[in-house]
Amino acid sequence: MESIEIRKSLKQDTFEGVDFLDLDDLLTDEHKLIRTSIRDFVKKEISPYIEDWAQKAHFPTEIVKKFGDVGAFGPQIPEQYGGGGLDYISYGLIMQEIERGDSGMRSTASVQGSLVMYPIYKFGSEEQRNKYLPKLASGEMLGCFGLTEPDHGSNPSGMVTNFKDMGDHYLLNGAKMWISNSPEADIAVVWAKNEEDRIHGLIVERGMEGFTSPETHGKWSLRASCTGELVFDNVKVPKENLLPGKSGLGAPLMCLDSARFGIAWGAIGAAMDCYESARKYAAERIQFGKPIAGFQLVQKKLSEMLTEITKAQLLAWKVGKMMNAGKAKTVHISMAKRNNVEMALNIAREARQIHGGMGITGEYPIMRHMMNLESVITYEGTHDIHLLILGQEITGIPAFV
Repeated sequence: MESIEIRKSLKQDTFEGVDFLDLDDLLTDEHKLIRTSIRDFVKKEISPYIEDWAQKAHFPTEIVKKFGDVGAFGPQIPEQYGGGGLDYISYGLIMQEIERGDSGMRSTASVQGSLVMYPIYKFGSEEQRNKYLPKLASGEMLGCFGLTEPDHGSNPSGMVTNFKDMGDHYLLNGAKMWISNSPEADIAVVWAKNEEDRIHGLIVERGMEGFTSPETHGKWSLRASCTGELVFDNVKVPKENLLPGKSGLGAPLMCLDSARFGIAWGAIGAAMDCYESARKYAAERIQFGKPIAGFQLVQKKLSEMLTEITKAQLLAWKVGKMMNAGKAKTVHISMAKRNNVEMALNIAREARQIHGGMGITGEYPIMRHMMNLESVITYEGTHDIHLLILGQEITGIPAFV
């Protein structure tokens, strides 16, 4: 990428957490240690630069190796493959702290861990695991996940990307769109149909002839994250790059469950950042002779923010316990993702009002979080699709068709 001069913020990140109901009592000492480690990392490596990265639509490629060093990639993957061997609450806390820094930064980490490393670990061969996972975990390699297509978003089963068996290799054709990490990715886990219309995962490597990943420009959201397409024009994929462990649409959807769980936690981080900024600003901003924190309507906003954050924390923690026990279903994760992202977006909008005109500037994180969350509420299952997933569970009647 082109060289861009980044201005370091003079503001110090002093965030210490939001925990009204002493929810830390529900966490282990290891959980709290992991959270502190990532929080310190965000304060040092993301907070001082994120506003300038976002203003300049710059993805800092150097953050990839730093994420690897701090253990943000695949923390739930076993240690033998380079992961952290941690539980899902640890994974959630890591995503929460990174998204407090920025949703685009969390996207980079969660795509790597849940959408690239997870399918290779879960559905890959032992040779694939040993070849790719340690390099992905360390940040030596960056990966992306190719499911969404230009004409198939909420209905991925309609995908047209396909591959044919040519004897000694597969021939891959098609295109994917709105792919986080794609312009910088070394590998892509691509979902495509074979000649029997069965969906399989393929590992496509940078440098394979006919594989390109044009960048998406002009985004008003996730501006510090790199987004692009994946284009396959008669790409020869070695047969050993097929993920052998599972086929069908259920395979990529399992990956998305893991990623959506991370989003449910991550959105809490964005909400916390907006709430803390609004609380501090309200205490400092004087109008009519007193801090605006002393006015009823501002107190109403702050009280509702704290209440909603607390409810979201409990929801994320409970689903995390269910994930650890192997009891979490897609519907549980859909509820958490949908609720917590909507909560965060509402808090961002209310916080913007408390900040007044200052809320639209890069002096405060509010508008950046708000724009980011407009993507988060749509990707990895739109807000309305998650509502219908829950509706089907309640009624037994699918409303998608």
